Amino acid sequence: MEKIEKILDNVMRFLMAAAMGLLIVGGTWQVVSRSVLGNPSTVTDEFLRYMLIIASFIGAAYCFYKDEHLALELVTDRAHGTFKIILSVLIELAILFFVFYVFVIGGIKLVANATNISPVMHIPMRTLYLIEPICGIMIILARILKLVKFLSLRKKGEE
Repeated sequence: MEKIEKILDNVMRFLMAAAMGLLIVGGTWQVVSRSVLGNPSTVTDEFLRYMLIIASFIGAAYCFYKDEHLALELVTDRAHGTFKIILSVLIELAILFFVFYVFVIGGIKLVANATNISPVMHIPMRTLYLIEPICGIMIILARILKLVKFLSLRKKGEE
């Protein structure tokens, strides 16, 4: 299980670093082409918009993996014993259902039904929309690993 966690961590970190690197390169090129060359690039605006969306999706998946996502822990922090275990499992199952239904199922439908092409770069939008189900699968893997780890620690009597 730790091997899977390490692979998932490395893949997400690499994808985030690549996306951020491309954002920096694209932004720098836009500034140079506009300020130095006096001829602003027409591609970089659309490219940067799509890269920001991709970086956001990957960052969200990584936050779920690292358990750094936005969470209201008002009830779970006050719960104890068996109720806390049941509540934590139910919350994880709710997250899994939501991510599966919205990101994976919805993302696959979005990719399947997309027929438009990006106006400047002429890339099929379905290619760009693939980031949604891919990140959904990464979030699901991360949450399943967390749930298994949580339950195995509970069996050992640890917190």
